[in-house]
Amino acid sequence: MPLPGDGTDAEARKALGELRDETVPAAFRGVAAEARVGGDLASSEDFGDQLARGIVPVFAFIAAVTFLLMLLSFRSVVIAATSIVLNLLSVGAAYGVMTAVFQHGWGAELIGSEKAGAIENWMPLFVLVVLFGLSMDYHVFVVSRIREARDRGLDNRAAIREGITRTAGAVTGAAVIMVAVFAVFGTLSMQDMQQMGVGLGVAVLLDATVVRMVLLPSVMALLGERNWRTPRALSWLPKVALGEESPPAASAGRHPAGRTRRTDPPATAPRGRTRPRRTPRRGAGHVTGPAPSPPSRGRARGPAGRGAAAASRRWSGATPRCRGPCP
Repeated sequence: MPLPGDGTDAEARKALGELRDETVPAAFRGVAAEARVGGDLASSEDFGDQLARGIVPVFAFIAAVTFLLMLLSFRSVVIAATSIVLNLLSVGAAYGVMTAVFQHGWGAELIGSEKAGAIENWMPLFVLVVLFGLSMDYHVFVVSRIREARDRGLDNRAAIREGITRTAGAVTGAAVIMVAVFAVFGTLSMQDMQQMGVGLGVAVLLDATVVRMVLLPSVMALLGERNWRTPRALSWLPKVALGEESPPAASAGRHPAGRTRRTDPPATAPRGRTRPRRTPRRGAGHVTGPAPSPPSRGRARGPAGRGAAAASRRWSGATPRCRGPCP
């Protein structure tokens, strides 16, 4: 049955509604049969209604899982809620760009496209899922570096400054790669691929530059110490280590293999004034010249060996002393 309009405009949709609600039920009234209306417009409307009913449960599931994971990782309700709000800003930016370019035709000729008058019915749900995942990747990366700086003892603003400085290059580089990939889809001739490429490309670029590098540190700086507070009711949550833990310091006096190494005590300077060492004078009871080295302790045999052993017993120190007048 032909419908008025071009098959996709408001007039055609109105005629389809009248056909389903009034014409078909009136024609089959009193007949034990089920009549259905088909066609391109009817299939498109049914598919769109199904997606509209499913986008709310999908969004609720994604938001709940994101909130729980962020709460478990950072033990902060504020950071978990902030991540969801910032991700919604990125998704809203993608929806706005697609609506402006493809529904209103603003700048569509710049990418070789034209005004379509509508967005593909599967596009909002697809963009929501993909962009939410990409945004959370950047968000967790940045907040983790800020948390590491915070755990090292820095205050809130210093930790934010260090975290943004450490992650700005990596986040921007990853965003440029993703934008280049999505830009390829924007150059295709298919309308749905163009909408996906333009929407995701612009949204990722805004998310990595404006949202993560400007809005995120600004919001965390304004919230201050509330970012890191854990409610008493959630104090049982485990503290998850998000970065690399520093290796334990090596114990003093131990080799890498675990064996104990003998170390000398540190040399300390004597307190007070030290007296100079006196030089022994020439006289009775002292022997000048270098002290002879003590004989070997090994057991010697023969008369010479017994004489050497007896001589070694006569020496009692480094400075030899004579029992009588020294020659």
